[in-house]
This record gives sequence, structure tokens and C-alpha cells, in this order.
Amino acid sequence: MEIVAGQESGVELRVTEADTAQALGSGDVPVLATPKVVALAEAACVAVTVGRLGPGRTSVGTRVELTHLAPTPVGGRVWATARVESAEGRRLVFSVRVSDGVEVVAEGTVERVVVDREKFVAKALA
Repeated sequence: MEIVAGQESGVELRVTEADTAQALGSGDVPVLATPKVVALAEAACVAVTVGRLGPGRTSVGTRVELTHLAPTPVGGRVWATARVESAEGRRLVFSVRVSDGVEVVAEGTVERVVVDREKFVAKALA
């Protein structure tokens, strides 16, 4: 299977205390932290690639451009959706959107590169 423009997937999160700006050190308010929003957007991108990269292949993040638009309190639920905008060679570009069902919480673009997992890990550990 391959990755092509238009493929989508998503992930869901119920916000806990551990997901807040206070807990992650990115602020002092008890709402969903921007670093957690970025991680959620990346997780949605990874979900698109599951089963589509081939044996021994994975993707790694190379660039994230995200605008965090609205706060989400503890107990709130958000959904992150990623859509493949382009898949050229090893480079994958996704549009991402995080929503709480009422408003857009965040949106942006994520770029990932397909790599040989074993070689990538070996290089990182060398």
C-alpha cells in the first residue's frame, strides 16, 4: 500500500491534568498545552501512515507549523485529523486540524520524511 494525497486519519484525546500547560511547563494555565496539541497533530499524521509505508519503514517529523486558536479545559475532548496534501518521494506533507466539536482548536501543516527504521535508530544511537 502507498501514501497518496487525500488519505486521512485521526486521533482523539480527553484532556487530563497531565495534558495541561501547567503540567508540561509551557504556561501556567490549566488548559490543553500547545506541546500536547503538536503531539496530537503528529499522532494523527502517524495514524495515516499505519500499514502504508512498507516493511521496515517509518516516518519522522521534520517540520510543524501550527496555530493554537482556542483553549480546551481539563475534561474536554478534542479530535485531531490529518490529511495527506502531498507525498513526493520520501517527503509527506499533511494538513492538520484539531477540533473540540464546536470550534477549531488548532490548525496547520506537518511535514514528515519516510526512513528506514533500523538505519535511522542505528544512526541516532551511534
